[in-house]
Amino acid sequence: MQTKKLLNLNTVNKIAQALFFSMIYLIPVSSFAKSIMIVGDSLSAGYGITPQQSWVNLLQQRLNQQFPKQHKVINASVSGETTSGALARLPKLLQIHQPNIVVIELGGNDGLRGQPPQMIQSNLTQMIQIAQKTNATVLVFGMKIPPNYGTAYSTAFENTYKVVSQKYKIKLLPFFMESIAGHPNLIQKDLIHPNAAAQKILLNNAYPYIKGTL
Repeated sequence: MQTKKLLNLNTVNKIAQALFFSMIYLIPVSSFAKSIMIVGDSLSAGYGITPQQSWVNLLQQRLNQQFPKQHKVINASVSGETTSGALARLPKLLQIHQPNIVVIELGGNDGLRGQPPQMIQSNLTQMIQIAQKTNATVLVFGMKIPPNYGTAYSTAFENTYKVVSQKYKIKLLPFFMESIAGHPNLIQKDLIHPNAAAQKILLNNAYPYIKGTL
């Protein structure tokens, strides 16, 4: 009788194990996907171009090609956004979307308005802290200010990105508009925003940093 009970237990255990492993293989790949939330300004909101042309949409397309149905891009960018505005919006965005990766592409509008670099740095710092508390990986895309703002202000502005990235040990793309700024054929008529032709360059600037987090 004791032997039969042991045999029955072994049989039950084997069936349970078989069911467990079969369930693992049935879990869709999308269950392991990562979500990437872009918190930016008009450069990421696609100002002056169609949503399909924007670098954020091109990012989703490239991810779909390289990692089919694995990663989702959430565009939480707003044209004209500042670090202060994004800081106010961030907690709700994190609660709703629960992203694995947060890309902060901000500061350009602050700089164009001559906002104090200390305030920009404080806002970026708080955004990073809030995002990291949710265990999200944070990336920061840096910006530069036109030289007519003066060397002292331009240097202090650019240093804000370096300071926060080093302090919180996060990856920094030094200049998101690299290879675009100063090229009239890649800028819209307002002489500020990248045109449709520049979007692939923005994607190529950003992609190595984003891919490195996946």
